[in-house]
Amino acid sequence: MTRHPSMKSPAKLIKKLYIRTSGYSYTNLGRLFLRLFVGIMLMQFGVRQIISYDTMADSFPAVLGLSSSSSLITMTLIETICSFFIMAGFLTRLMIIPPFIALCIAEYYVLHDLVGQAAYTLSWQQQGYLPIMFLGIYFFLLLVGPGKISVDYFLSLHFIHTGNRSESELEEV
Repeated sequence: MTRHPSMKSPAKLIKKLYIRTSGYSYTNLGRLFLRLFVGIMLMQFGVRQIISYDTMADSFPAVLGLSSSSSLITMTLIETICSFFIMAGFLTRLMIIPPFIALCIAEYYVLHDLVGQAAYTLSWQQQGYLPIMFLGIYFFLLLVGPGKISVDYFLSLHFIHTGNRSESELEEV
């Protein structure tokens, strides 16, 4: 039995599928997804705090010499405004710094409440892991930047073209 020239062997199909699934990289799309994901996830905390401000204002921890209500307002602003900027990819690396610091402080307070209990004994349902997961994502975005699907990238292109410079300056954005 002879094969038609357009028919491929199973081995060639497997090789082609393997190359398509492992060889191609969608880094900019991945960065966009990660920015949107982490922005939405943190923003929902800010929205919840806005909705239940009256009940949370007295019970929120006083941080860095601020009163409870001032700390809550500061955290809510960080969670909403910085998340919006991160999702848009505008001033991304700069906008990661406030939530990064706020989540370091939040992690301190979570671990501080675990007096007598080792941090490694936390179960996945306890909130001790939440700030650490956010910190990991923010650290990654701080290192790799917003990617090419961002306001930062398009502004960089604009500045480069108006300055008559080469796009090679944006080699790894």
